[in-house]
Amino acid sequence: MTQRDVIAAAEIARIPVQDADGGVIGMFPVRRIYCVGRNFADHAREMGAAVPASSTERGEPVFFCKPASAIVIDGNVSYPPGTNELHHEVELVVALGRDAGTGVLPVSEALALVFGYAVGLDLTRRDLQAAAKAKGLPWDTGKAFDQSAPVSALLPASQIDDLASLDLTLEVNGALRQRGHLHDLIWNVADILHELSKLFALRAGDLVFMGTPAGVGPLLPGDQFRAALGGRLLLEGRIARPAL
Repeated sequence: MTQRDVIAAAEIARIPVQDADGGVIGMFPVRRIYCVGRNFADHAREMGAAVPASSTERGEPVFFCKPASAIVIDGNVSYPPGTNELHHEVELVVALGRDAGTGVLPVSEALALVFGYAVGLDLTRRDLQAAAKAKGLPWDTGKAFDQSAPVSALLPASQIDDLASLDLTLEVNGALRQRGHLHDLIWNVADILHELSKLFALRAGDLVFMGTPAGVGPLLPGDQFRAALGGRLLLEGRIARPAL
């Protein structure tokens, strides 16, 4: 006998999927959000972290998570409570369209799981993150808050021929804040999916925020932002004053 829910089920976060001409062809339901820390050497340096001298010395990637409910698709973000240092981090977002199966996912098979790509912001309450780091505590309050994952529409992977040739950019109030080339990722998409599969059961509907280049900095109420992945994807929005 099927039992009815005792409260209304939360709505599933969904991201529009667009074709090469920008038309919406469907919606992508989000299951889980994984994030990669320190995946660009220049950002690792600006955060005071050690940078590997070569690909053979890169160690293991840093992972953390955000809830699927953190997704924002219209670009309108309310300044979050509990912080005086909301920071932007522009990132490539990878969307999985297939389950990984059991065991560790081979690097050679990883890209077959990818449904598409987007550009997003890993918004961060930097003061709360720094306080947690100083005490050796988890980063959840600094990373996993409401509206902390604005994201563009998804473009199917089949529409992007050479992902590594694209760059990420972020402008705030018309001024360039961040720019990074995807060929400079310490761990590329296949590497990250392989590493994640050692720790989690990857499933269709999962998103992976791939890490940010240098230039992270503050966002204030009233700021307008414009994030882009090459000339293919665009995320525009603004930071609203905090709700009273």
